[in-house]
Amino acid sequence: MIQAQITDLELKEILNKLPKDEMAIFVMAKGRIRGALFHGTRFVNQVRAQHNLGILETMILGQAALCGVLLLPTMKGREHLTWRYETEGVAQGFSIEADSTGYVRGYLFTDNVPVDKPLENWNLAPFLGKGTMTMATRHIGDKTPYTSSIQIEGKSIAEDLAEYFLQSEQIQTAFNTSIQMDKKGRVIGAGGLFIQIMPETGGALNNGANLSSEADSALDSELITKIENSVKTMQSLGPLYSEGKTNQELLSNLFGEFNPSIALVRDVRFDCPCSKDTYLAHIRALPQNELQDIKKNGPDPLEIICRNCSSVYHIPVAEL
Repeated sequence: MIQAQITDLELKEILNKLPKDEMAIFVMAKGRIRGALFHGTRFVNQVRAQHNLGILETMILGQAALCGVLLLPTMKGREHLTWRYETEGVAQGFSIEADSTGYVRGYLFTDNVPVDKPLENWNLAPFLGKGTMTMATRHIGDKTPYTSSIQIEGKSIAEDLAEYFLQSEQIQTAFNTSIQMDKKGRVIGAGGLFIQIMPETGGALNNGANLSSEADSALDSELITKIENSVKTMQSLGPLYSEGKTNQELLSNLFGEFNPSIALVRDVRFDCPCSKDTYLAHIRALPQNELQDIKKNGPDPLEIICRNCSSVYHIPVAEL
């Protein structure tokens, strides 16, 4: 990827004062809950810079990319995931790819989302609408990816993603993303939260007694209610990250009663493995008649634009 530079000096000064972008993977409630908090202010700004996005487009792809980051803790082993969100709304949807090595990339299906009146809030539902969500996962050695799809109502990107986990894996999951912009439309705070309640396996709890399914359900219901109340009453993450709050501070403030413990901290970046050499190899693999046509009729140089990161590569015909 050719990394786009953030040229707004005032924004760069704001970003320099914030804690680093990173994801904290945590457990709490005696291991019954796992989750992740991601501070991604620079991450979202890189998404915007790569694709040269407007404000509304930044909100849509930014939230999608944050959700992509929050999918990383759900991966098993060396895994690559492609998430397509195709809708009937004017935004059309997006494609996000997440790789277990720690990078996320993606793009909107339309460069410009039409707006027919001033926005009153950041509810994205009117621009998304109903559609289909498809997840395709591939592990090393897989000949084809495993693919599953659900129909979505277009409530919100985070809610639709949670619904996918409930339908496909029968696991109570919540996603929450937030992007804070200043009066000039600059992203000054961004982040996301992922929470998943793990099913009780039927083993011993506390005094060694085995839990029945009824008792398990009762405990789950109580736990879910408490977590839902904590999430509903919490302040948006974007403003909190813009104030310089750290993941450790937020975990303590949001879920202190559940005794959260950070198990792992990892860096995540908006990045793409594309390169000039990669595209050159693809072009050289074209049928000979197509290659001869390019060499004879051009254009020279060829211009290749990566849809996942908008990097532009120029390949002279002489290099073919």
